[in-house]
Amino acid sequence: MAILGAGPAGASLAAYLARSTSPIRVTLFDGGTRPPLVVGESLVPAVVPFLARLGIEEEVASYSILKPGAIFRFGEDVELAFRFDEVRGARTRYAYNVPRDRLDASLREAALRARAHFVPHHARLEREGERVRLCESSLADAGLDRQPDFIVDAGGRARQLARLLDLPTVSGDRRDTALHAHLEGVTLIRPGDIHTDRLEHGWSWRIPLPGRVSVGLVMDAAVLREFGRDAEEQFDACLRHDPQLRDWGVTAKRISPVLRYTNYQLRATRGVGPNWALLGDAFGFIDPVFSSGLLIALDGAWQLARALEGGGDRALRRFERRHLRQLANWQRVVRYFYDGRLFTLFRIGEEMGSRWYARIMDFHFRKHMPRVVTGEATIHPYSMGLVDFMVKHALMDRDPRELAVR
Repeated sequence: MAILGAGPAGASLAAYLARSTSPIRVTLFDGGTRPPLVVGESLVPAVVPFLARLGIEEEVASYSILKPGAIFRFGEDVELAFRFDEVRGARTRYAYNVPRDRLDASLREAALRARAHFVPHHARLEREGERVRLCESSLADAGLDRQPDFIVDAGGRARQLARLLDLPTVSGDRRDTALHAHLEGVTLIRPGDIHTDRLEHGWSWRIPLPGRVSVGLVMDAAVLREFGRDAEEQFDACLRHDPQLRDWGVTAKRISPVLRYTNYQLRATRGVGPNWALLGDAFGFIDPVFSSGLLIALDGAWQLARALEGGGDRALRRFERRHLRQLANWQRVVRYFYDGRLFTLFRIGEEMGSRWYARIMDFHFRKHMPRVVTGEATIHPYSMGLVDFMVKHALMDRDPRELAVR
């Protein structure tokens, strides 16, 4: 078994396979250096059981910030707070904000402790019809005398295997660009919570980390170009300009470079083949708004490990169908965020909480709707069906554009 990429998806899969009851020999390729900052520093509660399963939750908690909830701001007058311990029926009532370099290192160490064979080189693939194989140079780098039986591309948005096989993709509704940096002196409404602000154009995040705050600006690239020639100029000028950010953006101090991320909302329509599979961002990345990326990666690693241990094409097809469904569900949830319908529903629920019939509906609503956003129920047909029904039929003539992201 060869896995391309030792990020969260690849490292988790390697750990699961290497320590299974019938251990699979795993060669884990990962070369080069990682960027100083990586999107995906705020976890959703559904990630926590995977950390526990890998035996690293206590370690992760030691260097992270406990995340009790989230705050969404739509201008100065509209603020929606979301606490995980108030989610009815939740299995996990907390999450973490994590320094990604340390989280990724913890996951990789878990794979190494399970005796996965680590190769500090990028792997290169060749195509053989619908099959793929390692180039001779990659076999030599790994000290392998024959081709692996199965190859998993967990190498992120480079999408080497998907590009090699020319796999079709589905894009989302948005073509945004994200600028991402770490700052000091950033105001927080509630310590530990992730803060999401709707801006004049696009939206921003504030993620509390030890000794700093991660700040991201997500908007159309054409709008960003109005603020300067490069990522640093654009980021700093936007903090000073946007009325939602000016109260703290003028005095905050940037302590990292600014990284630019593009290629959002892209997913493959296939995830498995005769001797290969896609995993993590190599399969699909939806959007950073609800921190779904790491959940999709870690859940996918667990599901793919089970399929590979069970063996057979049928098990792999089940993994593919489930993963495609999860990506499609998250894409719909993200669409409901951008068009304003999701938080229009939450706002209606808060306003009607005192009415008896609303309390009956609210009991049901609060068991399913929030657990979709926290990741615990995004794959469940009933919970997602309820979300789909409510955003279409329960807005009570409210105009969702009031809470839409421009």
